[in-house]
Amino acid sequence: MAKKKTILVTGGAGFIGSHLCARLVKDGNRVISLDNYFSGSKENHVDGVEYREGHTKDIEALVPETDVDIIYHLGEYARVESSLAEPGTVWDLNVLGTFRVLEFWRTRKCKLVYAGSSTKFGDGGLGRDQSPYAWTKAINTELVRNYGAWFGLSYAITYFYNVYGPGERSEKYGTVVEIFRQKHLKGESLPVVAPGMQKRNFTHVDDIVDGLMLIGEKGEGDEFGLGNRRTYTILELAQLFGDPIEMLPERPGNRMDASIETSKSEALGWGAKRELAEYIREATAQ
Repeated sequence: MAKKKTILVTGGAGFIGSHLCARLVKDGNRVISLDNYFSGSKENHVDGVEYREGHTKDIEALVPETDVDIIYHLGEYARVESSLAEPGTVWDLNVLGTFRVLEFWRTRKCKLVYAGSSTKFGDGGLGRDQSPYAWTKAINTELVRNYGAWFGLSYAITYFYNVYGPGERSEKYGTVVEIFRQKHLKGESLPVVAPGMQKRNFTHVDDIVDGLMLIGEKGEGDEFGLGNRRTYTILELAQLFGDPIEMLPERPGNRMDASIETSKSEALGWGAKRELAEYIREATAQ
């Protein structure tokens, strides 16, 4: 029988983190979650997970364990447009916090799986500079690569493409699929930011977790994209719900392009299996 691991998930009470924790516990691992509940929720707690509440910059005090085998670092600020209104919060969570996580990784000499952001690939590479969120996530991927090279550490960098599924948030830091779903349930019109032609690759959270598990086991290096190759515009997404659409003014930081690169993940045997249109049909039939 394979030795079960001690695995730390930062952001383990968040949308993606909670789904990952559930899968890791199911496989018999010891799972520790570190979350400050900025966007996570105690409603997302999973039986069998050890929860530590606090900021990632205090990781050393909150997670004194020295036998961690894998760190899944998901616990960062994760919204594009709102980051333009609160750059200080983005810096605190994505720069100060992540630096301490990397120092924790350096001293434990374990494997790090970092959740980068596909925004840095958008609009021909210009996307990385379009918001505080995108920029901090881009420089963090560079820092992870450098730590790996400087200190001889094992790592894999993943890139998620517009994750949706059960447990999404719909408030200020929510995802567009869940925002539209909640509006649909209330019989309200769907707000689409102009021009509506912004392209996105929507990926089910279960496909993301499948990828994270596989990359945690076999992935090494950068550029492990996890995204469904099927592209939808935001307007097409709204039309799948079948509700009236309200067009809103354009907003800064809203990339138009949806470039995607998943070949390294696919080489490990991963592939997106769930489709957005089917998820919305099921969600709207309730």
